Amino acid sequence: QVQLVESGGGLVQPGGSLRLSCAGSGTIVSIVTMGWYRQAPGKQRELVARATSGGSTNYADSVRGRFTISRDNAKNTVYLQMNSLKPEDAAVYYCNARLFTTSVTYLEVWGQGTLVTVSS
Repeated sequence: QVQLVESGGGLVQPGGSLRLSCAGSGTIVSIVTMGWYRQAPGKQRELVARATSGGSTNYADSVRGRFTISRDNAKNTVYLQMNSLKPEDAAVYYCNARLFTTSVTYLEVWGQGTLVTVSS
């Protein structure tokens, strides 16, 4: 069984910063990609940023230059540093991982979500 646990969400003023963390645990052998999606009320879930085990990253146009994704492969953890936050960044942020387990199974796993509120 594999689990992703997120932390770091909260309330921040426009222009402020937050750092999200997501740690994977369980029968993980290797994580191919690890990233963040978000879903605002009434909108579809969208990719925010994703990082491969080899270090490649991609970002949504709306966050490029403000958000930075990083991984600690040894800890099965991904981080999202969010700077210069805007009200439109407010959403539930979900951690996502595509990985192989000890039973040689390829899975896509989601975290439970962490709420980010950007408001003065």
